[in-house]
Amino acid sequence: MATSTYLTNPTVNLAPTTGGAKVDLTDQCRSATVTLGVDSLESTAFGDTGHRFVPGLMTVSVELEMFLSYGAGEVEATLFANLGTGTTELTISPSGVTESASNPEFTITNMQLVDYTPITGAVGELSMITASFIGGTYVRDITAP
Repeated sequence: MATSTYLTNPTVNLAPTTGGAKVDLTDQCRSATVTLGVDSLESTAFGDTGHRFVPGLMTVSVELEMFLSYGAGEVEATLFANLGTGTTELTISPSGVTESASNPEFTITNMQLVDYTPITGAVGELSMITASFIGGTYVRDITAP
């Protein structure tokens, strides 16, 4: 049974591929989903009575749902600059900026932004986009800065 709960309030920062300061997208982000895993490599040998696997390369995917905004340093410009580069760095925490065992920070490097929708809208609605990132490697940090 769960012993604690928290109100989600992720922080999302995206480093530009050209270097420089990270862009804080927290105030434009509605949801963030980080999926971590490893490739399963089969290591079954003669005499085994079932399949055996060993961990391979890390697998990482991130989906960000954001309010669409235009202009320098805003959502669309930041994503456009990172589209397809393969060198994007994302830093995401589930609830605020102070890392701890109950608020781990994930820094994902060499991630590729594979798609986003730069123009979307409907009458009477806020424009929302989803940005999908894949690949790279991650580091989990639980130590306070």
